[in-house]
Amino acid sequence: MKSMLRTLEYALILGSVWIAPLRAEVEEYQLKAAVVYNFAKFVEWPPQSFASASDPIAVCIIGENPFGGWLGETLGGRAVGGRSFVIRHVSEPHEVTRCQILFVSSSEKKRFHAILAEIRADGVLTVGDTPGFAALGGVVNLRLDGETVRMEVNIESAKQKKLQISAKLLSLALIVR
Repeated sequence: MKSMLRTLEYALILGSVWIAPLRAEVEEYQLKAAVVYNFAKFVEWPPQSFASASDPIAVCIIGENPFGGWLGETLGGRAVGGRSFVIRHVSEPHEVTRCQILFVSSSEKKRFHAILAEIRADGVLTVGDTPGFAALGGVVNLRLDGETVRMEVNIESAKQKKLQISAKLLSLALIVR
């Protein structure tokens, strides 16, 4: 299992960073968990996103958790920039003030507008995997295109949240307005 995750990580880092084909032995949400991990390497949060230099990167999920155990397995024991990861489940948008990455589950589709409108905190990278999520104001949408996971980025939403997304990541993404 660890070697498969390491292989995914190397594939993500070496060029198919955000566009990777699904293979039979790799589940969709296993790959998406690896992509979420790599966001921490290619996104810069505003300083006020963390209370201290040792605060972890909080990956939060609102709605049903489609990752199962993949997210915990992928993030467990890892760190980026000296920050470890913590996974939280939140049920309401006002609970995301201490989240740096918020995965908005497709189970919340009827509440997308309300959720995105209520998130007032700067520095919350909203990620979804439902058609139209980025166009509605989410920052990143992961979508399946056949057997490939592709990334859509709403640059205006990222700017509103004061997130700096690397040019490398943006060069591999479909820009949504």
